[in-house]
Amino acid sequence: MIPFAPGSDGGGSVRIPASATGLIGLKPNRGRIPSLSGQADLGQFVVAGPLARTTADAALLLDAMVDAPNFRATSAVPPSSSFLDAALQAEGTFRIGASTLSPFASAFDIALDPAARAAYEKGIEALIAAGHDVVEASITYDSRYHQAFQTVWTAALATAPIPPGNERLLTPLAATMRERALSRSAADLVAAIDILRQFEQETITQYSAHDFILTPALGQTPRPIGWYTSEDGDTDYLRQCQYSPFTSMVNVCGLPAIALPTLTTEAGLSMGIQLIGRPSGEAQLLSVAAQLESAWGPDDTGLVE
Repeated sequence: MIPFAPGSDGGGSVRIPASATGLIGLKPNRGRIPSLSGQADLGQFVVAGPLARTTADAALLLDAMVDAPNFRATSAVPPSSSFLDAALQAEGTFRIGASTLSPFASAFDIALDPAARAAYEKGIEALIAAGHDVVEASITYDSRYHQAFQTVWTAALATAPIPPGNERLLTPLAATMRERALSRSAADLVAAIDILRQFEQETITQYSAHDFILTPALGQTPRPIGWYTSEDGDTDYLRQCQYSPFTSMVNVCGLPAIALPTLTTEAGLSMGIQLIGRPSGEAQLLSVAAQLESAWGPDDTGLVE
């Protein structure tokens, strides 16, 4: 309906819908956007970012979103030129580490469906064709990630202003996570935050062997309406982690990342890849995304079963 729009991303909510609908979705670095800069929430997860049909449009909106007074203590490094310039110039070749490992794999069965695998492989082919060096990344993740992330991600439910008697209106997922949030001690919460801060440091250190990290954007094709609805909140949460196993870790680390489509399935569903940049690396992400746009145009459907 409109050429571009801002979204908020606390665990993937810019990149996930972008990937499911054939759009470009950019999660900026923590502190890049003056509002929703990744410091207002307890885990410093949430940032605002653009969704657009083209890389240039996403860059144009990002330029507008950063053009405001910045009163935050933590900020991203200013770019040398505008983000739109980076997208239009589309310059550079990079060393890219490819990985399908998810930090949720220590707790859940995480597997790529055929369309997700095909989109990932097509992304690798397109990057190599554009002159980039794509190698398998050797990465390990802290097995405590799942529980620590859930603890911090849902902590705000403990103080949510729900009027008396209205808790019965909560979905099973919200009710389950609110009950747990209310039962945790301050020590539990501090321990979880500490685990995630360690995870951030260790993960960025591992990623730094490459200019970018490449992952599938999603683990499965976009789910049908009602798929998440369950009488069991834990089943709902499990399905969310299996559908989108590669996005929340980027929020924990505060890194920039971009989701872009690489194919359309026979059913007309979009699938794509995620590129995770170095700290404050949005301009380089936009440059590479612009290089690849010709590989996923409307006439290149890349049909899969």
